[in-house]
Amino acid sequence: MLEQGAWTRGLNALQPREVRDFVIEAQRRFGRRTLHNHVSGLRSFCRFWLRRGLLGRNPFTAVPLPRLERRLPQFLTEEQVRKLLGAPLQRLEAGATDPFTAWRDRLAMELLYGAGLRVSELVGLDYDGIDVARGIARVVGKGRKERLCPIGSVATAVLEQFRRIHAVAAGPSDPVLTTPAGRRMTVRAVQRMLKEHLALAGLPQDLTPHKLRHSYATHLLNAGADLRMVQELLGHARLATTQVYTHVSVARLKEAYDRAHPRA
Repeated sequence: MLEQGAWTRGLNALQPREVRDFVIEAQRRFGRRTLHNHVSGLRSFCRFWLRRGLLGRNPFTAVPLPRLERRLPQFLTEEQVRKLLGAPLQRLEAGATDPFTAWRDRLAMELLYGAGLRVSELVGLDYDGIDVARGIARVVGKGRKERLCPIGSVATAVLEQFRRIHAVAAGPSDPVLTTPAGRRMTVRAVQRMLKEHLALAGLPQDLTPHKLRHSYATHLLNAGADLRMVQELLGHARLATTQVYTHVSVARLKEAYDRAHPRA
């Protein structure tokens, strides 16, 4: 029974029809993603009471919900990437940072973009995980799965220069990215570092290190890379996860067509 919008008969009395009515009514007030989050929270709450024997069934199991629109990943254009990667040395030239920090930050961003690394993979990278001669990094991704990532000639050159000048004493098992005191950089530190360089490059502040990974994948596909190859490079378990980047590429092609074709 509903009294002034509140259910008063207890969770055990909820029937599928009342749950459907709740979902239909909630769609008028909330966006689809918010509605999914609300139902997920209610489902978890009922699961909690089920485990304690205080509820006979979970009324929010298998609730039909409106389909979520898949958001296309944000990415930087190639020109924006160039501006961002150039920001650390611009700060150095302006006297706003020291050489160690400038080259370390440049190296971090070169690896994020040049190898498509997750930020957790980046901060977990040690020197013995990089084969400089072959330009390959061995990283540990989700589920403790290892994969080999080409890091590109530019990132390799920056790495060699950084180690030669700023990490001479670093051993094979030492982290590639450290603080000036020699401690391994954290994920949060990389996020803060990126915010500083985004501001200098005049780019949106809501961009995260993961957006460089999105940019890496999008630029590869735009240049004609095979989808399966990109899946392997990103370490995605499912091809469907990688396919979202093809939608970005097709969308950009459509925009270019609409701008340029006389009969668009």
